[in-house]
Amino acid sequence: MTSDQQSAGVSHADPAQAGWVRDALRVHEEQAAEEEASRGSHRGSPQPRAGTVREELVLERIDRARRSRPRVKEERITMSHGAGGKATQTLIEAVFLDGFRNPLLEPLEDAAALRVGEARLALTTDSYVVSPLFFPGGNIGDLAVNGTVNDLSVSGATPLYLSAGFILEEGFPVADLGRIVTSMREAADAAGVQVVTGDTKVVERGKADGCYINTAGVGAIARGLDLGVANARPGDAIIVTGPIGDHGVTIMLARGELDIEADVTSDTAPLNGLAAGLLSATPGVRAMRDATRGGVATILNEIAKAANVGVLVSENDIPVRAEVRGASELLGIDPMYVACEGRLVAVVDGAAAGDALAALRAHPLGGQAAVIGHVTADPPGIVQLKTAFGGTRIVDLLVGDPLPRIC
Repeated sequence: MTSDQQSAGVSHADPAQAGWVRDALRVHEEQAAEEEASRGSHRGSPQPRAGTVREELVLERIDRARRSRPRVKEERITMSHGAGGKATQTLIEAVFLDGFRNPLLEPLEDAAALRVGEARLALTTDSYVVSPLFFPGGNIGDLAVNGTVNDLSVSGATPLYLSAGFILEEGFPVADLGRIVTSMREAADAAGVQVVTGDTKVVERGKADGCYINTAGVGAIARGLDLGVANARPGDAIIVTGPIGDHGVTIMLARGELDIEADVTSDTAPLNGLAAGLLSATPGVRAMRDATRGGVATILNEIAKAANVGVLVSENDIPVRAEVRGASELLGIDPMYVACEGRLVAVVDGAAAGDALAALRAHPLGGQAAVIGHVTADPPGIVQLKTAFGGTRIVDLLVGDPLPRIC
């Protein structure tokens, strides 16, 4: 497997993804032919730089693909459909959004904003299938509570109540279940929420991976607050609240399948206090997202697509721990695509970036918050990364499944 295939998450064992490689090669050949035709039609006149022609063709092709109606090409679900990238987005839009379409669902935010009488509520749900169940820095229990709290928090809500549904495999140790429940209770106490209802199912041995957890969460949204990535405007600052990729790399190494050692622990944590502090510091917050499946790169693409804007970020400004960067290089993956469980990405009015950073850095979870880029007018729908070497490359949605079962 080449390093390019590894970074894209492509496996020779997955026919669906191998099909994507064939398509990419075909596109490359078409691109070369188009450039040759372009050069031929301009002979005798000033020639555009080859790089400029190539960039325009790539941007045009990406825009055309994104404007086409989403369609699941695979006949069966693959692991890529759960990785948070291109396949996940296509599945959501072509199957679930198309089947359940309504104004409350269409924004595809981390939580739905509901009105009940005079009250505004946020509702979210999530399922947790992490493997291994216990990992450095946490376990599936506190991960489930924190993940649900965070989905409510980035919607601008104050988290209040959670549900917890357990799917247990026959033979699962009761002692391990006790540890998981204890962690959930401690995480709920730390976040100031209560688990108020739940459900339990047991399946036959071999029909699950020990323990799966489903949660739902309800929170209260302050009057007048309306957050969403579609609100992003040119000139806005994009902030990440700390080093990225800790959780995903921790899970990969905790599986023990690779002979790599690194002092990395999961960043799983409740973000409600951090988010509340940011909202109190400035009215210029446009949107917040927690960078879970698909990592920061996926959120940046969601911003660009929803608001029809460009996004330009700088590689030198993105905080990544040295241990995470080193492990990612050995694994052939990009930290931009690796999940976090205690980091949020905020879109803030550019004039309010200083106040936002000060508020985030005043919180224990935001000490390394940084402005990583800005929203631009062009090219709409495209995320670009200014590399450490001075060049610029497009950051598209994740292809493939480099880190399965990370949340």
